[in-house]
Amino acid sequence: MPADHPLAREAAHETGGLLRRHGWKLVLLFAGVLLPMWGFMELAEEVHEAEAIPFDEPLLLYANQMARDGFDRVFLFFSQIGYARGVVPVDIGLVVLLLALRRWRDGLFAALATGGSALLNLGTKQLFARDRPSLWESIAPEATYSFPSGHAMGSMTLALVLVLLTWPTRARWWTIAAMAVFVPMVGLSRIYLGVHYPSDILAGWAAASVWVVGVYLLLYHPPLGRGGRTGSSGR
Repeated sequence: MPADHPLAREAAHETGGLLRRHGWKLVLLFAGVLLPMWGFMELAEEVHEAEAIPFDEPLLLYANQMARDGFDRVFLFFSQIGYARGVVPVDIGLVVLLLALRRWRDGLFAALATGGSALLNLGTKQLFARDRPSLWESIAPEATYSFPSGHAMGSMTLALVLVLLTWPTRARWWTIAAMAVFVPMVGLSRIYLGVHYPSDILAGWAAASVWVVGVYLLLYHPPLGRGGRTGSSGR
């Protein structure tokens, strides 16, 4: 069909319109769901087959060589606030605050994203049953399974929830800046303490991204209905 044919022009116009309206959703789907899902599956396959992941042990040993009293305090702090003493209370407080403000969809999003992420982490740990690293005696030992990291998954979940909720506002840049420090420091703390392999951290980040972005797209940007209209994305 010639490019100047009326049907070709109409198809190009409609395609261009869809990409202008929904192109960012496709980018979010690709970067927030498909790529992390691929990464998680690659790591999970190696763990399932009990294969040694090449970068795990060298990075752990390098972290152990960095050990200093000052570093101990910093990384213990980030490890503590990265889950039970920080992330979990903030998760609960965020949901309660949003519901108190009658931001029902935002509250539901935060609840499903954070609660579902925690349940997914618990189930995945039992499924893979990967033992913790044992290269040295940790100053903050853990007894549960290792893959994926609950700290990495919980901190990334909270970060993505906050970024997505604040994205329409100017506060998004402050949120991104804060989370760009918080999330990596929590992940690094678990490696420094010797209680997680680096692959556990990467898998936790990937799983959190898949779950949170998937819930976000489902709640705020549902699929096209029969009449060709999308559901309301308002809050």
